[in-house]
Amino acid sequence: MKLTSSQRVNRTARSSSNSSSCLAPSQPARQRCVATRAAAKEVTLLDYGAGNVRSVRNAIKKLGYTIKDVSKPSDITAADKLIFPGVGAFGQAMDVLQQRNYVKPLVDYIQSGKPFFGICLGLQLLFEGSTESGGREGLALIPGQVSQFDTSRGLPVPHIGWNTLEQLRASDLLAAAAPSDRVYFVHSYRAMPQEANADWVLSTTNYGEDFVSAVSKGAAMATQFHPEKSGALGLAILRGFLEPESDEARAAAAAANARQLAGLACPDGPERGLAKRVIACLDVRSNDSGDLVVTKGDQYDVREKEGERDVRNLGKPVELAARYFDEGADEVAFLNITGFRDCPLEDLPMLGVLQAASERVFVPLTVGGGIRGFSAQGRDYAALTVASEYFRSGADKVSIGSDAVLAAEEYYAAGCVTNGSTAIEQISEVYGKQAVVVSAVNSAAARLCV
Repeated sequence: MKLTSSQRVNRTARSSSNSSSCLAPSQPARQRCVATRAAAKEVTLLDYGAGNVRSVRNAIKKLGYTIKDVSKPSDITAADKLIFPGVGAFGQAMDVLQQRNYVKPLVDYIQSGKPFFGICLGLQLLFEGSTESGGREGLALIPGQVSQFDTSRGLPVPHIGWNTLEQLRASDLLAAAAPSDRVYFVHSYRAMPQEANADWVLSTTNYGEDFVSAVSKGAAMATQFHPEKSGALGLAILRGFLEPESDEARAAAAAANARQLAGLACPDGPERGLAKRVIACLDVRSNDSGDLVVTKGDQYDVREKEGERDVRNLGKPVELAARYFDEGADEVAFLNITGFRDCPLEDLPMLGVLQAASERVFVPLTVGGGIRGFSAQGRDYAALTVASEYFRSGADKVSIGSDAVLAAEEYYAAGCVTNGSTAIEQISEVYGKQAVVVSAVNSAAARLCV
């Protein structure tokens, strides 16, 4: 799958190494030097248990860092570098922070001037509050309220896809991003730039209106987009936070300054704005040997027409997903076409595929097949429980098939009134509307992703 330059984000691999010498004449001094190096390559991660944080972990590890998880308030205070990948609803996130007594240590940490990086909801929570979840107070570090996109503008909400950044000033964080480069967004709520928060706003992005896409003040930084899902550019942005003084970061910053001086930082034209996405959809099922393979066929008949009628094998799921990512795919979707036959929580091979793919694929991963409520061994399991396991294994979105049809039938039978009982509603309530897509197969077996 080859893409034109206008269809893809530049995913040229970036690599750098920071070497420092520790000349120590004694064994104790050498041990202290090693310990210092180890601490310098450690990141503290504030994971409060919602959504796919595995991708953030994999991105951090790919850049050569180890991770220490926050398990108590003092872990925040002790952190040297703190990353907060917020996922889900504003109210739920604030509830968890308050229940675990994280709010004051987090505010104190950010105000102390130590390096902080928030992602998506991790940016929104820095503001005074949000209209989401019925209206909730935030951390109140940045003036302004977070609110839903204006649906009267005729654009679909959530805002999902690859969009450009309009940088308002030079920075280490966004130094690697050229004006026409795109990063991955998925959100329904946004903060707006205003005079009161102008000293924080680093970049804006347009989706019917200009909203805040990145902030930076001192060592505190945050992005509305997901760098861990923005390919090689996203990894470079993460490196800009982790290693602002690296040779690569300095070179990128110099290039960004040159672009701004040349008047290229805010171009007008077709290269700006939301781009069409190229999504690689992989049908996955077990072959007769029990191995998961990528396959295609006439609807669900994926066996060879001749010979021993083996399952058609187009390759290994993780290898193909990594190949599509390397060739420029903006998203990868796995559909387990026999998932409806099995107990979803025991689908260990598919969970393993997600876990392995998330270590090599730094764009969004969607998974479908068998995501529904079910009963096993005398217990009932909600579709939310199944979806949560997939999210923890590396999925960014889940695809609902037959359950979506049943939900639609119930909706219309009830006079177009929802009751919160469907898989779509339950998963959306916890992980956000952007975390659920609906897939349907027509008579020609063409897959539609809505």
